[in-house]
Formats: sequence, C-alpha cells, structure tokens
Amino acid sequence: MQIFPCPTCAAPVYFHNLACRCGAPVQFDPDAQAMQGADSPCANRADIGCNWRAETEGLCRSCAMTETVPDLRAPENLPLWSKSEFAKRWVLANLARWGWFTPADPGARPRFRMLSERTAHGETDVIMGHADGLITINVTEASDAVLAERQEEFGELYRTMIGHVRHEIAHFLQLRLSEDAEFLDRFRQLFGDERADYGAALQAHHADPQPPGETHITGYATAHPHEDWAETIAHLLHLVDLVDSVAATHLSLPEGPGQDYDAYAEPEAETLLTCAVDLSIAVNHVNRALDLPDLYPFVLTEPVREKLRFAHGALRRG
Repeated sequence: MQIFPCPTCAAPVYFHNLACRCGAPVQFDPDAQAMQGADSPCANRADIGCNWRAETEGLCRSCAMTETVPDLRAPENLPLWSKSEFAKRWVLANLARWGWFTPADPGARPRFRMLSERTAHGETDVIMGHADGLITINVTEASDAVLAERQEEFGELYRTMIGHVRHEIAHFLQLRLSEDAEFLDRFRQLFGDERADYGAALQAHHADPQPPGETHITGYATAHPHEDWAETIAHLLHLVDLVDSVAATHLSLPEGPGQDYDAYAEPEAETLLTCAVDLSIAVNHVNRALDLPDLYPFVLTEPVREKLRFAHGALRRG
C-alpha cells in the first residue's frame, strides 16, 4: 500500500488515517489514489471510521457494495464491522490500481453481506463464501481472539481478514474473467475443469485433506479449481502488495527495485515474484531475531509460479 502526502502540509498520511498529524481531516479518493481534504465524507465515517470519498447516496464506493451489515444491537459488532470494512477498502484500493471497479470498468461489481456470529438473539453460524456475485464475510474473525483461535484450529497462520476478502473477491473476479473464452481455456489447462461438482469436491477435501505438493499454493487449493484460483489470487495480491508497501516505505534490496517502483505497473509477473520472495526472506531473517513468525512462510514452486503468472496477466488486463 502507498503512503500518501497530506494535501495541507505534505506530511505522510497512511491509508487508515482520518486526519493528518497537522490536524487537517483527510479522505481517500480511490480514482486519484490520493488523500484529499475531507469535503465529501462517506456517511459511514463517524460510525466505522470510513475515510473514503462519498459517491452514491452519501456512501463511498466500498460501503455502497455492502448490502447487509451485522446486527448492531450486539454492541461488539460495530468495531468488528469497522475492521472488516477496512480490510475490504484495502483490497478494493489495491484492485483499483489495475482498473477494477473504477468508473472506467463497465463490468459488474461484487455485493457484500457483512455478518456476525453474534446477534442480539444469541450465537449463529456464518459461513464465508461467494455465490453469484454476493460475498459473505464473517466479521467475527476481525476479533483478534477469535482469529488466533481459528488460525490454530485450521492450522492457517496466514489466516487474516484481508486474506479472506482477497480470497472471496477472487471468486467474483473469476466470474468476470470467465466471460472471455480464451481466459477460460487457459484457466482449465492450469487449474482444472471448474465444472466439476463443487459440493462433492469440498466434502472429499474435508474428509481427507491433501497437502499442497508441488502444484498448489496451499492445501485448500487442492479441493477444487475454484479454490485453487481463489487461493492463487489471494497470494498474488499478498505478494504484489508486499512489494508495493516495501517501495512505499523506501526499503530496498541491492538487487531489487528502487524507491519509486510501482508494483502495480510492473508487466512481468516473474520480476514481481522474485522480488517478493527476496524481500520476504530478508524480513523473515529480521523477524527471527525477535522470535516472530516468518512474514511469508510459503514456497513458490514452478507450477505455482506458472499459475501466478497467468493470474497476474489476467488481472492486469482486466
């Protein structure tokens, strides 16, 4: 993610900021990819800290995509909703760098249900997922305690709310891209036939989970071509944003790109992947000095890199 200059004093402003340290209120314009004076704030600014520019009926582009919010009669849901919407804004801002869901994009937009397991009437089940353009996000996992518990339960140290949003929106992107027969042919060559019975495949996966092996980025990616794509896209977005964030903070490696490098403008996926791996190895070394987990504990085999290269080209073409 970029770091932005304050429109009033030019001091650094971060993506989550509602105001600069000089006191000037700011708002994010996803089309300009810039922080501006807060003269047209989103209607959700006061409630959930949304700092985006209003567009539709007082809501910003991101908040307008949310059709259902969690039960706010349960008081703990407001901060969970706020953190989940922040994750959604982060992912949408990243995708806008490639032209997705901008005014120039004529295609459909995803719709979101932001639901919580906690309601005024007690606990309820919420399953994250995507169905025909409608994405369900379980905001309960925005709780640090719940997230840590499920990271342990599912053996997924890398399980995060931004990761969930990236994974689920990847399913929607596949719908959009599959309108192109050329994309679909290449997709089936690399990921398999997505017309295979999805329910039966998930049932088989949960009954006998498989390791990723040489051909998949995660174990869950082995379940079905839909999940292989979603996991691949989520990791692609992780890695591109990693490189972009490193450039924004003016960190670099001797053999890496310079400070003005734009990871989203990079046409060569292999350049991005190599840079991201080198950076993650360097940060892993730093983390180990503090006895912290590795930043990116995944191995990118050549079959996985081929999928990532294809996914990168598809998203950049839009």
